[in-house]
Amino acid sequence: MGICNLDHSSEDVLKKLMQQQEHLPQKTAMDTEIFLQNEQRQETLNEVFHLLKKYDLASVEEREERNDQLNALVAAAGTES
Repeated sequence: MGICNLDHSSEDVLKKLMQQQEHLPQKTAMDTEIFLQNEQRQETLNEVFHLLKKYDLASVEEREERNDQLNALVAAAGTES
């Protein structure tokens, strides 16, 4: 995935999640949605957006990598409390 200089709002990221939800594992989609309901740093929003971008077109291996990255972000947020 390339580097993007655009900042994505939480609304943009949630919209992208909804667009890709049917292609994501159900638990990952649900956990990511809950994660996005809390305020996140801009860098995190951008990272999640790009993990979701064109998810449906990614290979199985690429999807697994993206799932791992999304799950790691969500898990890390849970340990920050």
